[in-house]
Order: sequence, then structure tokens, then C-alpha cells
Amino acid sequence: MEQPQSYGAFDILCVPAFSDNYLWLIKGGEEVAVVDPGDGEAVLAGAERVGWTITHILNTHWHPDHTGGNLRVKDATGCQIWGPAPEADKIPGIDRRLDEGDRIRFGGEEAEIWHIPGHTLGHIAYIFSGPNVAFVGDTIFAMGCGRVFEGTMEQMHDSLQRFAGLPDDMQLFCAHEYTLANAKFAAHAMADDAPIADRLAEIISSRDAGTRTVPTSVAAERSTNPFLRAGDSGIFAKLRTAKDGF
Repeated sequence: MEQPQSYGAFDILCVPAFSDNYLWLIKGGEEVAVVDPGDGEAVLAGAERVGWTITHILNTHWHPDHTGGNLRVKDATGCQIWGPAPEADKIPGIDRRLDEGDRIRFGGEEAEIWHIPGHTLGHIAYIFSGPNVAFVGDTIFAMGCGRVFEGTMEQMHDSLQRFAGLPDDMQLFCAHEYTLANAKFAAHAMADDAPIADRLAEIISSRDAGTRTVPTSVAAERSTNPFLRAGDSGIFAKLRTAKDGF
């Protein structure tokens, strides 16, 4: 059974859910947050196993596999639910509405809120510069990015480029284990790229061993994520459309 891992002032526990979701429990001091609790029972069980009591929910966007457990967790713990202001009417139980440039305090650390539309129009990320971790929902994945459901290709490209400006060692906590499929597409789209080929081999080995591949680092994504490397929104759109049909 996986144990919490330390990232600066935070201890972070991964709770797998559904077929490929990762629900992140974060402990900072006496406060405990869960990011995107699609499965309320799973995160409550995970928190109980390590002796944590959830005080906050941090939602990145409205999709049910990210918010479906909100009310179950709130009913059980009385926690506060924070989420994207533009999607507040779709976030069950929301208490605090967050948008671009807001700053929050959690666990003795400060996070800047980024509005990163594309996957959904109101999607946000939580950027904690102290512990050097970011919770990015379904916008950027290891070697990939989210589907463009509600926004435009230009919006998604711009959102991804913001992550490229973060420190190399910033850890990106995305919400799904999509890395192997993403790496196979990257190797197909950029067949002569040695860093991508090398990372594909590493990911195959990790997944064969049952090891998760996230979080990932900004440096790794700058090097091997074709969507982050796309020079403009036109190139990005061609890649995203190709991935949709891959």
C-alpha cells in the first residue's frame, strides 16, 4: 500500500480511482486537502488509512470524475470546497470561488490560482511555489494534454505555454495515468526524437512494474511533451487533432 511522500512542507498521498484517475491528498500542518475527489469513498478511505481528516477540497474543473465525491466528503468531514469561479454552478457544494490571480493559503503555504481554459472554459490550477508543486487537473499530462472540449485550440496552447515558464523541478500533479498512451503518440508524431524514445522505454518499464508515472517535472515535459513544444497554436491544433484519432 502506497505511503505519503514529502514535498517540502507537504505530505502527498496518491489515491487511485476508477480506471485511471489519481486523487491527491495533501497534508500541510493540521490541514488536509483532496484535489478533485471524483470518488468520495476512495478518498475518505485513503485519508482514514493514514490518520488524516480532510479539511478542504480543491477542485480544478467541473467534470464528474473530479467533483462527483464532493458532497460525500463534505457530509463526512464538514470540509470547505474551493473551485473555479467560472464553473461554480457546476461544482457541488462550492464554498469559495477562485479565479486567475487569486492567492490562497493552505497548510501554511500559498498557492497562486491560474485560469487555464481549454479542456473546460473555467479550468484552474493551483501553483504552490514553496513546496514546488502544482495541481493541474486535466490540462497538462505527462507527455500529453487534455482534450479540448469547451475551449479553443488557441486557449489550450496558451494554457500549456504557461507551464513551460515554471521552474524545471516544479512537480506537476495531473489527474490521470495516461502516460503510456501519450508516450506512444509522441514517439509516433516525432519518430526521430531520441529523448522521447528514451522516455517511452522508461514508461513501458514503469507500467510493466505497476509503477505510476506522475507527478512529472516541468523539465521532463519541456523535453518530451510534443504539445508543450508546439511552437504555435496551429502546430498544436494539428497535434491535438492527430492525437484525438490516434
